[in-house]
Amino acid sequence: MPAKLRLVQGKRFPPDDPREWLNRARSNLVQARARVEGVYLEDMCFAAQQAAEKAIKAVLVLNRVGFPYIHDIANLLELVLAKTRYDVPPEVRRAARLTRYAVVTRYPGWLEPITEGQYEEAINIAEATVRWAEDIIARDLAGERGGED
Repeated sequence: MPAKLRLVQGKRFPPDDPREWLNRARSNLVQARARVEGVYLEDMCFAAQQAAEKAIKAVLVLNRVGFPYIHDIANLLELVLAKTRYDVPPEVRRAARLTRYAVVTRYPGWLEPITEGQYEEAINIAEATVRWAEDIIARDLAGERGGED
């Protein structure tokens, strides 16, 4: 059973602490899940993309791997594979699909409106990515650092 990472709501950590990156990822995930009248699905998908991006960056911060401040999730996952010992499972690799929500869907007319199905997929991918990062960081904080072999 994976270790559980307990974060205290409202507890802030320094920016070089992966728990703060996870806090921000979780905050973005809450935003992505919030069904508020008048909010476009595109904006909620952007929040899902941000949740996945910050969760991946939390793993990089944990391993003291510098990263560019970009929205390209595929690039960030390549850094995880190249610079850490952690595996990136298929459900997390799917997060690369969310990159398009970081730019093109945020502006009118670049793509067709997001469908309910695309939104649900974005939420599922973001949730899987945040869980993956939480498990890695929880194991590290519990003294089980080393990666997945």
